[in-house]
Amino acid sequence: MPHYLLQASYSPEACARMVENPQDRGEVVRHVIEKLGGKMIAAFYALGEHDTVAFVELPDNNSATAFSLAAASGGGLLGLKTTPLLTMAEGIEAMKKAATVGYKPPA
Repeated sequence: MPHYLLQASYSPEACARMVENPQDRGEVVRHVIEKLGGKMIAAFYALGEHDTVAFVELPDNNSATAFSLAAASGGGLLGLKTTPLLTMAEGIEAMKKAATVGYKPPA
């Protein structure tokens, strides 16, 4: 099953609500991911550009897009970035394939 990195930034209003009512948003995300046929691997609150990150498995890009649309439409996020991930084996397979295509850089 494909893996994805989710990176989200909360709106100031959502942050204020979580300060007033601390909660594990990873469990909310886990439920939605499972409803889409996927699996939550790990979720973290983060410091820096994004407030939270998660590693998930989802059946396909359509399911990943459905999650992104659902999460973004709720109004609690300033931004959500969904990055498809490759296993190391998939990356090596892509490198081997790239070596065979004959691409030439500009002269």
